[in-house]
Amino acid sequence: MGRAFEFRKARKMKRWSAMSKAFTRIGKDIVMAVKEGGPDPDGNSRLRAVIQNAKAVNMPKDNIERAIKRASDKNQGNYKEVVFEGYAPHGVAILVETATDNNTRTVANIRSYFNKCDGSLGTSGSVVFMFDHVCNFRIDAGAMDMEELELELIDFGVEEIFQDEDGCMIYAPFESFGAIQNYLETNNLEILSSGFERIPQVTKTLTPEQVADVEKLLEKIEEDDDVQNVYHTMSESED
Repeated sequence: MGRAFEFRKARKMKRWSAMSKAFTRIGKDIVMAVKEGGPDPDGNSRLRAVIQNAKAVNMPKDNIERAIKRASDKNQGNYKEVVFEGYAPHGVAILVETATDNNTRTVANIRSYFNKCDGSLGTSGSVVFMFDHVCNFRIDAGAMDMEELELELIDFGVEEIFQDEDGCMIYAPFESFGAIQNYLETNNLEILSSGFERIPQVTKTLTPEQVADVEKLLEKIEEDDDVQNVYHTMSESED
């Protein structure tokens, strides 16, 4: 197994377990998808992907439909995707993905979390190079042979395929998302969920006391309503 497998295994039960937070994130994703490509999933590949993710976290169908309807309202504001970069204590790099309708508020909040927890908010480009930006798909491959599937997808840039208890996971570079989504849909392979992740190229092992310092900052950031995802270079255990 490669880095994507180990990264996924370590993060699985760590964060975004709160259902309300997951629903909030997906609600914003729906707004951005509808604003970008319209409310019809058949003609909007981004919206199709978000709806699959909503179903994967058991978001009720009524909630999904209401979110699409709200997003279609011309009075509904849009969210802007903004990435923040910085360092936690003990030299751990942190990358924060946000979706915000008020960038001034979000910048002030993120900066305050770093300052209060002895971290430092950096400039654009200061840590993003430490992470590989990848796309992922979780599919129901049925009885399909994994080696055969990997051979089929290698031309699309797929770097890693593995099975776990949640299904078959596919990892590829960020820019391969559209081509892989199209291939899976064309070949009637059910996409259970999909998305993007930033996998640290190198991780840093800390003492339990140092981990607690970093976790304090991570928790503050993750509690913010504007935050969608948080990535870092601290080595994570499976516990």
